[in-house]
Amino acid sequence: MASFMPFNNKNLDIFMCVLRPTVAIVDELLDTLKQFSLFTETLGCIHSSIFKSIHGSMIVWYGAWIKRSDEKKELLHEALLSAMTSLRSMAILIDHNFMVAYGGKARDGSPTAKFSTGDTVCFRMTRLLSNTNTKEQEFVYRCLSIFQSYFLKMDDTISGVCLKCESRPIMIHFFVWKNLQSCYSFLLKNDLREALQNWVLDATIFTKYDIFKVVYVSADNVSNFQYYPPHKLLKNQFENAS
Repeated sequence: MASFMPFNNKNLDIFMCVLRPTVAIVDELLDTLKQFSLFTETLGCIHSSIFKSIHGSMIVWYGAWIKRSDEKKELLHEALLSAMTSLRSMAILIDHNFMVAYGGKARDGSPTAKFSTGDTVCFRMTRLLSNTNTKEQEFVYRCLSIFQSYFLKMDDTISGVCLKCESRPIMIHFFVWKNLQSCYSFLLKNDLREALQNWVLDATIFTKYDIFKVVYVSADNVSNFQYYPPHKLLKNQFENAS
């Protein structure tokens, strides 16, 4: 079964955290994060995923909740950070934040980016630095335009989402690829950093990307869906979270 990331911010709140393992056996951290995913279901999380960097040591945890008020979202954020204290002996929490989905594309016409355990995904992060005259909303618009333009050229992508960090001028382009070789081929042939800087001439930006393997999606826990069809489960989660 697949997990998914929405193309807009209407119905779901998206949360991501980035961790750097400090343990020799990373699988121990991954197992702990899977337990963390199960715990977040008690907080109303409808699905979650874990992405492990192929070349580096980064791990990204992703979760989605039925949209809630700013006050309830702040309480959720506090609960998540409190629960993450159990990971301190295994990893350094590098970043964490709610994300806003500004747009997305899928080859099959789906309204979401779908991915399953074993899939290859890529994150490209671009940050607007403080010493610039470019306004944040203009920066967001340009990054969304770049995403839409480049997706048309990326023939071996399945889907993608353009995201913005809620509290900072950071944009993330998330892509799901058909396979790892296709991702390598595109990145080696295209200088995305130079292209982005050419689009944002009057801004000072910092950009980097990394390739990840999806190592877990909560849908792998088939028992979660055994007795409840997906729409019934979503309804129950909404009632519990409201």
